[in-house]
Amino acid sequence: MREVADVIEVEAFDPRETEAVQGYEVEATPYRWRDPAALPRRPWVYGRWFLRGTVACVVAPGGAGKSTMLAGTALALVVAQPLLGKHVWGGPKKVWLWNLEDDLDEMSRSIQAAALHHGIERRDVEGRLFVDSAMEGAGLCTATEEAGQFRLLTPVYAALTAELQRRQIDVLIVDPFVSSHEVDENANSKVDKIAKAWGRVAKSANCCIVLVHHTSKAGAAEVTALSSRGAVGLTDASRCTLVINRMQEAEASRLGIPDEERSRYISVSDDKHNRTPAEKADWYRRASVDLGNGDDGAPGDNMAVLVPWSAPDPFEDVTVRHLIAVQSAINAGRWRENWQSPDWAGNVVADVLKLNVEKKADVARVRSLLKIWIYNKALVVVERADSARRVRKWIETGEPAIVAPPARGGAEQGGAT
Repeated sequence: MREVADVIEVEAFDPRETEAVQGYEVEATPYRWRDPAALPRRPWVYGRWFLRGTVACVVAPGGAGKSTMLAGTALALVVAQPLLGKHVWGGPKKVWLWNLEDDLDEMSRSIQAAALHHGIERRDVEGRLFVDSAMEGAGLCTATEEAGQFRLLTPVYAALTAELQRRQIDVLIVDPFVSSHEVDENANSKVDKIAKAWGRVAKSANCCIVLVHHTSKAGAAEVTALSSRGAVGLTDASRCTLVINRMQEAEASRLGIPDEERSRYISVSDDKHNRTPAEKADWYRRASVDLGNGDDGAPGDNMAVLVPWSAPDPFEDVTVRHLIAVQSAINAGRWRENWQSPDWAGNVVADVLKLNVEKKADVARVRSLLKIWIYNKALVVVERADSARRVRKWIETGEPAIVAPPARGGAEQGGAT
């Protein structure tokens, strides 16, 4: 009843009773019209992922290549090169990597492997890359919870801000977020307060702060922002939430990648899309780099390094004359749509393109070519009875491919419907 009475009292408030609002004055500010062309551009730092004055989040399952990605990202920022395919805005940046799980030796292995692979030398990073490890004594705690009392450690945030400003750090990466506080990670309101405190630091220091988070479970399902451990306060407060996914079995099969190689491929995408249009996932392959630190016949350490990767184009080196040859061979026989049939139409495509249907990658390429040619109506799928009067799906020729006559003074032009 008390809550209802309060509502009634507010609704019945007489605005002439000024004594009731003394000390609580609220004033609306009229909007000041501005020239849109004169508005400052958003201060992007790294692609459309890292933005100054904001918090970004990285969500990844264990063993998905998170540390490898962060090492490559840090070096890309420091040398202002698109090592992972992302543009670095405004020249070389200063980066602070603060790891709360791995020791300095392990961090150095990842950094030096990436440097070896990309040809980066000491002079390229000196004065711009800063690295700390909790395992070496550089711990970090920004909030505590004792006897039910939650405390933001404001002196810690103040000290962080001062150091970020002193060093003029552009990007601070804290890995993992869960180790940077002593609060129940399922307490949404408390995690939200911690994340927003980090946001104030980012704003004051004019940098981007990247908080790395683990997933709640290491299943085979696709990782999204909602897969993060504990409360959603962290991802809700971030402006960008990058998710790392291993290549799924179905995707590898479609691309013809052997199952034993599948773990080398990961994708990174922004699952939040705040302040920027949604981007397609960026794919990477984990290459292996020998550090050359072997001794007395013992092999050295091999470390993973991320390199940008894109799916192979099934139409690479395929011309309209190949399609004409495929259509001609299809017309000369009866070919099934089912790729498991001995009379599969893909055998014709493989024969024309000199591919081997015993190889998984070649089968995947042939299936992609057939799918696109069927979509473009160069080939069609029809249902007809076989010799045993069972209705089957067959592939037949659709609209004929053509070769255009040569342009005046030029080479012959090819094209297909």
